[in-house]
Amino acid sequence: MNSRYQGYSFPLRDSVQREKVRFHNRYGIELAGDLYLPHGVAGKLAAVAVAGPFGAVKEQCAGLYAEELASRGFAALAFDPSFIGESGGEARNVASPDINTEDFSAAVDFLATQDFVDPEQVGILGICGFGGMALNAAAMDTRIKATVTATMYDMTRVNAKGYFDAADSEQARYEMKKALNAQRTEDYRAGVCARAGGVVDPLPEDAPFFVKDYYDYYKTQRGYTERSLNSGDGWNVTSSLSFLNMPILHYSNEIRSAVLMIHGDKAHSCYFSKDTFAQMVKDSPYADNKQLLLIPGAVHTDLYDRKDIIPFDKIEQFFRNYFK
Repeated sequence: MNSRYQGYSFPLRDSVQREKVRFHNRYGIELAGDLYLPHGVAGKLAAVAVAGPFGAVKEQCAGLYAEELASRGFAALAFDPSFIGESGGEARNVASPDINTEDFSAAVDFLATQDFVDPEQVGILGICGFGGMALNAAAMDTRIKATVTATMYDMTRVNAKGYFDAADSEQARYEMKKALNAQRTEDYRAGVCARAGGVVDPLPEDAPFFVKDYYDYYKTQRGYTERSLNSGDGWNVTSSLSFLNMPILHYSNEIRSAVLMIHGDKAHSCYFSKDTFAQMVKDSPYADNKQLLLIPGAVHTDLYDRKDIIPFDKIEQFFRNYFK
């Protein structure tokens, strides 16, 4: 579908260079990234690692954000998390709240050790489900000076409780665990993991708006790329298992570094950012450097690639302010 930009969902401007890089996390998994650098900028650069959305790859909006940041003078690394895209890890097409949080710190390892990067000016940016992972990394990794989330999902909450917490009961979780563990047995017997399916295609006429929203990005020329799980066959069915047990944002209230959370106020997912921000600043001595920015009229995927809506000026100024 999307061959306009040679496998990427966005163009590369002449003022930015892109190169393939490899690095590893502390579990020994090799991660693949695209490093975006501004042409003709000398000296040590501030740097940002970018990942997401959940089920997307670096050739989609993570790369779009990184390319934009590089055009503004940052070194920006868009990377594929463990088990997906061009990154390593077996089994394929599985997510982990622990390992995917670690992936952000591994990206910080890589950036902080580059000769052209100022290690005291390194931040991260997470989109959708990797916005939650980014906040989890910020609560753990004191090297991260500033964190931005865009259209953030808490994947542990939505897996354990359903959308809008509508399935928040011990019985509902038990039934889900029974089904997923039965699938584990079948996967082991078959020697291959069943896939959950990406964004539904063809799109039913009665699909909820947020499903239509995802379809418009992942299944059309706007955002389709071959390696994207959401554009293709989706995660493994059993990928949700570890998310049922491990709330990732328990210590968000202890994040001392700066955080900017951005969400469309018409997004079905906006409650994730609102609730997480409220928890993060409640009775916190570190609330002064925390910000929640709601974009009027924007839906979830508008912050994937709508450059007329994504507040890049605000993002740039936020990083510059807190990298000082």
